[in-house]
Amino acid sequence: MIRLFKHYIPHAVLLLGLLDFALLVLASELAWQLRASQIGMDPDPVAGRWLPLTGSAAVVWIAMISVGVYGPYALRSLRFAGARLLVAISLGIIALAVIDFVLAADTFWRSTLFYTMCFAIGLLVVDRMFLNSFLGSSAFRRRVMVLGAGDRAQRLRELGDKPETGFAIVSYIAMNEPERVVEEAIAREAIHDLGRFVENLGVSEVVLALQERRNALPLPDLLRIKTKGVHVNDFSSFLERETGRVDLDTVNPSWLIFSDGFSSGRVISSAFKRIFDILASLVLLLLTFPIIAIFALLVKLDSKGPAFFKQERVGLYGEPFYLIKLRSMRTDAEKDGAKWAEENDPRITRLGRFIRKVRIDELPQTWSVLKGNMSFVGPRPEVPKFVDDLQEEIPFYGERHMVKPGITGWAQINYPYGASTEDSRKKLEYDLYYAKNYTPFLDLVILLQTVRVVLWPEGAR
Repeated sequence: MIRLFKHYIPHAVLLLGLLDFALLVLASELAWQLRASQIGMDPDPVAGRWLPLTGSAAVVWIAMISVGVYGPYALRSLRFAGARLLVAISLGIIALAVIDFVLAADTFWRSTLFYTMCFAIGLLVVDRMFLNSFLGSSAFRRRVMVLGAGDRAQRLRELGDKPETGFAIVSYIAMNEPERVVEEAIAREAIHDLGRFVENLGVSEVVLALQERRNALPLPDLLRIKTKGVHVNDFSSFLERETGRVDLDTVNPSWLIFSDGFSSGRVISSAFKRIFDILASLVLLLLTFPIIAIFALLVKLDSKGPAFFKQERVGLYGEPFYLIKLRSMRTDAEKDGAKWAEENDPRITRLGRFIRKVRIDELPQTWSVLKGNMSFVGPRPEVPKFVDDLQEEIPFYGERHMVKPGITGWAQINYPYGASTEDSRKKLEYDLYYAKNYTPFLDLVILLQTVRVVLWPEGAR
């Protein structure tokens, strides 16, 4: 993997993304050449139109990122990838048409959009037909050796068996654990030179999956492996990188303290984030005000009660604030106290089911962003009662309040709607990853991926 602004990107995804961008530039150029030949126009040098070519390719490419073209399932399934590509290119072409209209560009470029779409679909689908199986092959999977044969080693084996993972475990080494779970593990005593063994297997990374590390670390072996250029990683850090979450089952306070993250250099980033929140919330409120007003009227007509729903939530540093949403439930929904929404929840109104599905009920939260109680990106703010209960049951739950809550977040795009303590625990693992690895780049990734969640609202209730 390549670490870009604290966020890990698989080599296969990076290479595929760069190739796709080049193909999109080629599609724009082919569309230009075809349209020019149709009207008898002399082609200009490519250097004279590099900005429109790369600009149009970038717009479609961003749309591809937004709808999940580079997600693990799209890299494994040609059918899945084809559907996402079609949606992404359609969205990209619509965006280009809007940009072209707003900027009052040359109508010649407007007439090439259809050809660009056709060429882009053709080139990218052919590209996926040849590359999807190759990207999922062992050529792009890192060779990992696991030191340990207990429960942690078993968890790594289960993770490595998934087709979307980017690593393959080539060997397990039993390190005198009292209980061996991975039966095929090789006893450490059976290997004369562990450094040479690692070299012969072509291992690129060694993961420490020992249940108890006190007086159990083979320090001379690890030093020899490290000096041979092989990366050595501990279990919690490896899981964080591979899954994009902090594993609460194995993490401890010392790991959170001494591992990389929670950087103090985020003051400038936070200032830029606040400026972005103000500008974006103003623009979004202006653009969506007609939608909010129309659906507020529809909510009033659909069921008795106010159009908007006001509820206390926990914000930055545990401070309470009031969140405003379009009402999607009956007015007596919380007569017995706050409860999580259930699947096919009877408290949800007819219109409420629709506005929750397409996230229209979330739009008034932009006012909380403008006021500074929330950000566009961050952990979802919870009801105080839930927070009090969860802090007693889940370790490190209070750490999620060290960053400002958001409308969308790393947990929201990676985990479906949570309606239980276990769901909250899983979402906390993603929230801790976000708080630990926050950068503006990660915010950008989350904002783009939110488009995918809106278009395919998996788990919405």
